[in-house]
This record gives sequence, C-alpha cells and structure tokens, in this order.
Amino acid sequence: MTLLQRRPCRSWDDSTHSAVGPGQTLGTILCVRAFAQYAPHDIENARIANTREDNVYFRGKIAGMSARRPTPTLRLRRLSAELRRLRSDAGLTREEVSGRTGINEATLYRLEVAKARPQARTLTALLDLYGVTDTDHRAELQALARQSDEQSWLQSFPPELPEAYATYIAFEGEASSLLNYECLYIPGLLQTEDYARAALSRGMPNATKEEVARQVEARMNRQAVLTRDPPLRLWAIVDEAALHRPVGGTTVMSAQLEHLATSADLPQVTLQALPYAVGGHPGMPGSFAVLKFADAGAGDVVYIETQASTLFLESDSDLERFAGIFEHLRALALPPDESVALIRGVIRDL
Repeated sequence: MTLLQRRPCRSWDDSTHSAVGPGQTLGTILCVRAFAQYAPHDIENARIANTREDNVYFRGKIAGMSARRPTPTLRLRRLSAELRRLRSDAGLTREEVSGRTGINEATLYRLEVAKARPQARTLTALLDLYGVTDTDHRAELQALARQSDEQSWLQSFPPELPEAYATYIAFEGEASSLLNYECLYIPGLLQTEDYARAALSRGMPNATKEEVARQVEARMNRQAVLTRDPPLRLWAIVDEAALHRPVGGTTVMSAQLEHLATSADLPQVTLQALPYAVGGHPGMPGSFAVLKFADAGAGDVVYIETQASTLFLESDSDLERFAGIFEHLRALALPPDESVALIRGVIRDL
C-alpha cells in the first residue's frame, strides 16, 4: 500500500475538542506510521489533538504542512491549562468566547492545547471576559505568556527531529523525575552511543547514515538531564529480555550492560530488572514513561510510543492507571542490588 492509498484518519469536530476550526476538514490527514523510538523519522510533521474526555495528544501526519509548530514548554502548558480552567469556570463554550471577543475559535483551541502563545491583547481580552480581577493572578498569567517561548536545551537539537520526539525531549528536559518501563530496549537515558547507533540503524532501515547520526546525537544529548543541577531522578524498570538481546553484537552489548550496571550506582538513578521468572505482568502490552513535574501548575504526562501512534496522556484516569501499572512492576521486579547482579550475570554469559 502506498502512502496516498492509506485510509484517512478520523477528524475531531468541535464537539470533541476540535483539532481544526469551524467549517474546516481533516480530509487531507493521512494515517501513517507515527514516529516510534526506533522507527524512521522522515515524517513531515506531527498533529497534536486533545480530546475533552481523555486529554490525549495524538501524533500523525498532515499533508502539506512541513513547518514545525512551536514545541510546548512547561510554561505554555501551565498557561493553556489555566485558560481551559477559567473558561470552564465561566461556563462558556469556545463558540461563545469567540462571539464575545472576536477571537477565532481555531485560535482559542490552539491556545488551550499549548499549540500557540497568546498575544498580550488576546490574553487581556480573555482574562477580562473570564472575570479575572486579581492583579497578582493576572500578572502571573501575563508573565507565563511572555516567558512561554523559553525552552530548555532543546534549541540546540537538529530541526529535523520529529515533532513528537522534540516535544518529548522538551518535557523530559523540564521534568523533575521520570518513571520509565522498557520491555525491548535499554532506556534511552542509559544507553551507550554504540548501542544507540546499532539500535537506531536496525530500527531505521531506510534512514541514511546522517539521519541515524542526528538521532544518536539527540539521544546522547538527552542524557544531560541526569547530570544537570538538580538532576532528573530516573526510576527505570527493564524487562530481562532487553538484557539478553545482543544489539550491536556481543562487544557492544557487553559495554552497554556494564554501563547500565555502573549507572545504577548514581544516586539519581534507581534501576530494577524484571526477571523472566515473574511470568505474565501488566507491562507486557509495551513500554511507557511517566514524566513528573515539580511545578504544581503543570500536570504529569504519560508518554507511549508504538508503530501506530505516539501519545501524550494527561487525564487523571490515565495518570492513575499508569502509576498503578508502574507500582505493580516495581513490586514484581528485583531489588536494585539483585538487578545489578542479574546484569553482571548476563555479561558473563555473553
């Protein structure tokens, strides 16, 4: 099946927190394989839509839209969440807000899902309509709007990175802690350069050496979050299957496992291995990450990659569900010291 023969994705209309403005259509959207951790990254763009019920960001491709949208920052997410809350508290629909302020509904949607930064006059009009009279509150939101374009270290990354991956990097760079379960690969933050290159080369069979090199560079630079001040606190659970798969050959894998065991000694890293002996477990459907933020105004995010889609989940129900899954996996996995012993045993057997 060629790209143009693929079946169009379903569109979101305004009743489901529309991803497009009134009267527009998503007929040109094509269902293509979304960017996954080791999938080809020659995707033109990413579409992030947010449903009212589940707060799900869905990543796909939009034909004819090659320019990258601004990557959501922590400040922009805080501001968008507050604008959604204020509108809800005021009992207004986006259509009603548009009618009373003259702001386009599509623009309102983009402001509420962290896809655009409000201009000063737009923000003032919204705050006036929503009845925000507290000067401190207004000043805080205006400051968020002014500072919402500030990124962490993402700006130094190649612009060719897929938008979904760039968004994840931005979130990871601003998170205070990360819960990561991996069933097939060593966690990206704990990979060696040779392992990453081997995994990406095999996972991206149609990519050029330059494309692979950009992905490897991005992955290695991501690891700076573990040595910043204060460092990201990483709790990683790795299925034993990932320890036995000799990605890159025995020499590369041996060095990777040694690096993994050494990384477990870092105070900001907690590493557990999930042994074969546990049998079935709730992580079998696939890998996931939970990004947690110290800022109370920014909700946590669940990140999931598959061959079909890339999701950022923010609803309370999703956060609770994946936190519960991680707790189950943490209880089933070996303690950190026994996990390191298992890793070193695998090294000896290579």
